[in-house]
Amino acid sequence: MRAMRLQLLSDLHLETEIYTPIPAPDAELLVLAGDIDTRWEALSLFQDWPVPVLMVAGNHEFDGRELDEAWPALQAHCEALGIHLLEQRSLILTGDDGRRIRFCGTVRWSDFDLFGASQRDRALRAAAYFQRLMNSRWRGAAFDAAAVREAGLGCRAWLETVLSEPPQDRWDATCVITHFAPSLRSADPRFGKQPGTASFCCADDDLIERADLWLHGHLHCRHDYSVPRAGRPPARVVCQARGLARKGEAEGWDGLRVFSV
Repeated sequence: MRAMRLQLLSDLHLETEIYTPIPAPDAELLVLAGDIDTRWEALSLFQDWPVPVLMVAGNHEFDGRELDEAWPALQAHCEALGIHLLEQRSLILTGDDGRRIRFCGTVRWSDFDLFGASQRDRALRAAAYFQRLMNSRWRGAAFDAAAVREAGLGCRAWLETVLSEPPQDRWDATCVITHFAPSLRSADPRFGKQPGTASFCCADDDLIERADLWLHGHLHCRHDYSVPRAGRPPARVVCQARGLARKGEAEGWDGLRVFSV
């Protein structure tokens, strides 16, 4: 079966972690799924990478920043390095096999509806802790849990729209890239189903089946699972986060692993 080969890196946290990324020999594309470096300095490691580099930002790319100022600055920084930053934007690339793959990327901030509207307030209260640590601002005010939800609803609306578009012979497969996870199935098994999990996973299970491959980060663990689709091959969800070595999260992680779409 023909397929495009992707190397996936996320949650490297190079602001504190020591790790030197190496190109996977047989990859056609590198995908960065966020939380690479809060300082943005380590993004220079991906300049002159031997294959195209796509990136979605993670929450920690905005630590201590004003989002309205940070977005254009990060975009300009990535452009200067030859990195394609995707935020509510799609890009079609042609693989070595001639197939055209549509990549749809966004942070996909949480809307805290992972456990339904009845549990939203609990999830928002739990998120307050993470937002205080992030210490960011948006539209002149604190980027608190309510603001994250507003941003997340915008991401969700964009995904619903773009994943409803018919290919019309423009692409052969769709790969979604988000930082936040699209399903409770991606929850970190160390923490399970608790209100804070809604700060990491979204209830986008209904959207997964519209993609062929969904790549994400944010959870400091690895996932690779399938979602059945009627009359079509299953959709695949992959998280290839490295995490923090000092917490043992990088144990068994393979930065050269390649995935196909």
